Amino acid sequence: MVVGAAGLSRRELLRGAVLAGLCPPALSACAGPWGRGGAPAAPVRGATSAANPLGLVEDGPLEVWIFDGGLGDGYARTIHEPLVAGRFPRLRIRHNATKEIAKALQPRFAGGDPPELVNNSGANAMEFGALVQDGRLTDLTPLYDAPSWDDPSVTVRETVDAAAIELGSYDGRPYVMNYATTVWGIWYSRALFEARGWRPPRTWAQFLALCETVGKSGTAPFTYAGTHPQYICEAILTLAAKIGGREVLRRIDNLEEGAWLAEPVRQAAEAFAEIGAKHLLQGTAGLDHVQTQTAQNRGRVAMLPCGSWLENEQRGAAPAGFDYAMFPLPDFGPSDAMPYGTLHAQPGEEYIVPAGSANPRAGLEYMRAMLSRRAAGRFTEAVSTLTVVKGASEGHVRGPGLRSASTALAEAGEHVVSFLFRKWYAELHDEVAAVSGRLMNGGLTVGQWAERAQRRADAIRNDSSVRKFTR
Repeated sequence: MVVGAAGLSRRELLRGAVLAGLCPPALSACAGPWGRGGAPAAPVRGATSAANPLGLVEDGPLEVWIFDGGLGDGYARTIHEPLVAGRFPRLRIRHNATKEIAKALQPRFAGGDPPELVNNSGANAMEFGALVQDGRLTDLTPLYDAPSWDDPSVTVRETVDAAAIELGSYDGRPYVMNYATTVWGIWYSRALFEARGWRPPRTWAQFLALCETVGKSGTAPFTYAGTHPQYICEAILTLAAKIGGREVLRRIDNLEEGAWLAEPVRQAAEAFAEIGAKHLLQGTAGLDHVQTQTAQNRGRVAMLPCGSWLENEQRGAAPAGFDYAMFPLPDFGPSDAMPYGTLHAQPGEEYIVPAGSANPRAGLEYMRAMLSRRAAGRFTEAVSTLTVVKGASEGHVRGPGLRSASTALAEAGEHVVSFLFRKWYAELHDEVAAVSGRLMNGGLTVGQWAERAQRRADAIRNDSSVRKFTR
């Protein structure tokens, strides 16, 4: 990835906002100064050895913060932290979990006292682009160049999906460790579909016909987390890429003029606007992810777009025999640029090692343990989620939902798409999510939706204080 030049005005603006307590909600990561000196402290290192290749301070702290979302935080307490403690028993490991990462940790970053490792995920995550721009993250190159936890003759880099490293890189340097491979699609109960004689559609015409059939049965056809409209935005953009090819998403990520006004984007938005007008569960706009998932558990709605963490998030809530499964977005038409089975699948569930912590090499070592086959395999088994570690899921895929997602990903092959503006420009992501929700409930036309998204993209492109990223 190539990154353009950046000015300092935005950085100073963000710092001032933190100090004044005026961090605007649209900016997920208001980066503040590094303590009184305004610069990060020199990295702390211990002596390196075969057992300690990254040179962590073995009797130092390792403060861990985990996003307590769809995957929970138990995997860190029962898998990753014990693995590190077993090899470095003098480390002072301190576990923390929260649903609001930015709220909990922005003051720590602003005060120059960040923890050693952060699972920066969820709706309240800190903005990666701003963190990189302000020099807040540790370069992960030493991690990827280090010997792997399992085999010292193999580097960590060789054990990890190359796309995960690329997608976590800015200006050619890796700053974000993507751990889980999320597979997106339309999720449903296989048991319900089989009982009603419904079949996953392969074409958009079949999808609309299925929605009509489901609606007549007394079950709502479709819903999404209305208060978190990024879920429906994801589906719109995936369909746009299927219609027009990967170039559609590349142009959006690169803030190109007219990217949001392109015909494939308009067609995808129109397709989902029709679903919103005719086939949504009543009250969807006011429902969060828990409420929509509960409605599906109770048979009130048949389908919803989501990522492959869903099965784990609903463990203990979905009724016995629910039998989660997913299908990729159907073919929109015969001229689609990408074939049936095309998926949005993207390394995510991001982890960072903040610069300026008391023992940053401990954060890197923690990541090295996470990327071992043992840790990754147990993670997959515990939370029904694939990881970026090559081959680690073998023998560990348990739930029907994960099996369905894993099969869909294998069948997609090279026909996998992703987009990055969510990580790079939180302001654009927030605007697109908001207008997508309004599109679905009839508050905006497709033209107004596209114009609003393009206007925000143009504003960011023309703001010299915002560091630009390209793919």
